[in-house]
Amino acid sequence: MNDQHKILINELTKLLLGGSAHASFHDAIKGLKPSLRGVKPDGMPYSIWQLVEHIRIAQWDMLQFSKDANHQSPKWPDDYWPKENAPEHEDAWKGSIKQIDSDLDEFIELLEHSNIYQVLEHGDGQTILREALQLADHNSYHIGEIIALRRVLGDWKS
Repeated sequence: MNDQHKILINELTKLLLGGSAHASFHDAIKGLKPSLRGVKPDGMPYSIWQLVEHIRIAQWDMLQFSKDANHQSPKWPDDYWPKENAPEHEDAWKGSIKQIDSDLDEFIELLEHSNIYQVLEHGDGQTILREALQLADHNSYHIGEIIALRRVLGDWKS
């Protein structure tokens, strides 16, 4: 791997992990009161739980698509958003966060050990680079929504 490629992979990794120009996923959920996880403020279509689960499901799908030509994506949009407003129990919350972390780690590992420019044979022009940028963009968008919901709920540090 040449120096320019290493620099690109390092910058993509920072982008995926967040925290440079934007809050990271863990920053966004840190200190969130459990009682607020399932609250849908007036005029909002989702709760923080639904956003966290959506991040988990979409990130898992992008990871699986990137590494498995036989992967079947969930039905859009129905299977990408949970029906329930709140996690059933604390273990569901913790499990979702754990999977977000482990899938992100696995994607970064894939990024580090792939030809990020090679078109995926089973796609329609996607590359690992494109999936990495899409994943970072998608997650940061919804992380921002989590923070906005926390502000509306009066549960965000100013």
